[in-house]
Amino acid sequence: MVVLEPYARGGPWPARLVTASLGLLALSLVSMAGAGPAYRLELIALDQAFELLRLGALLGVAAALLGLLTLGVGAWYRRPRAALVGILVLLAVAVTLLIPAQYLQLAQAVPPIHDITTDTADPPPFVALAAARAAAPNAVGYPRAFAAQQQRAYPDLAPLRLQAPPARILETATTLMHERGWEIAAVNATTLEATAATRWFGFRDDLVLRLTEDGDGVRVDMRSASRLGRSDLGTNAARIQAFLSALENRLGRD
Repeated sequence: MVVLEPYARGGPWPARLVTASLGLLALSLVSMAGAGPAYRLELIALDQAFELLRLGALLGVAAALLGLLTLGVGAWYRRPRAALVGILVLLAVAVTLLIPAQYLQLAQAVPPIHDITTDTADPPPFVALAAARAAAPNAVGYPRAFAAQQQRAYPDLAPLRLQAPPARILETATTLMHERGWEIAAVNATTLEATAATRWFGFRDDLVLRLTEDGDGVRVDMRSASRLGRSDLGTNAARIQAFLSALENRLGRD
């Protein structure tokens, strides 16, 4: 009489668990990855996009639990492919959930502000973009309460001083903004206004660059403000720092 060991059995269950765990993982990825583009294309409202993100996270947790079960069943019945799928599902969920976890950590590390400027005493005003900002939830003017929070969070954020003609600075800044895909709203002798959009959700942030004669050089101030949302997760400060650094480097090479 042949005695079947536990690992020789299992029937269709390992394969079914593989299918179920992969299916939940796929639904989770589609839900989380599609939330941003669906909102950006105006197919759903912002609250619906956030609901998709939450649904995707829950589906990811369910996929991870099922992946763990798939790993256990595959190992018990010596089904290496099933066990491997279980491991891959667990890794995929971990990587997927790491992204929102990083955003959450970042939100706790930066102040809940969305309007950043290199000149908190006299922020460059929006003129050409004033109407667009007036139609958005966030204020047109710089909220004075943000100044102290910004200075504590981003003490190194400061104006840029250049030894170059203002016309050349504006031309170079315009080129850099075009290279980044920003929409230029207006350019005059001393200011440049533009709008940038985030890649995933397409949130629109407005920018203004202002030039001021400063002795034998030019002082360059910049402001970047989100139209929507209480906190920008540090995006505007990082944008200003990166852009001013690129502007300085480009003018230094020319």
